[in-house]
Amino acid sequence: MHWRERAACLRVDPELFFPISAIGPTLRQVDEAKAVCGRCPVAEQCLDWAVRAGRVDGIWGGTTESERRAMRGIETQRTQPCPSSM
Repeated sequence: MHWRERAACLRVDPELFFPISAIGPTLRQVDEAKAVCGRCPVAEQCLDWAVRAGRVDGIWGGTTESERRAMRGIETQRTQPCPSSM
């Protein structure tokens, strides 16, 4: 069984996970989507997929696109050699 088939969001309106902005009343929508992710048995696999896929709109694995972008930045910094060691 693929991890997506066990996702808590499977029977939730998909629009919840694709807010149109990151300010104002939409923040409540983001919180609601993250709450679904918070009780999801496959949130870790979902997040892993979204991080590996790159730029993916919406809430995946309990994170927003900007949160995942920040995570990728941290991972990139960890894998790049230190300038002083060059």
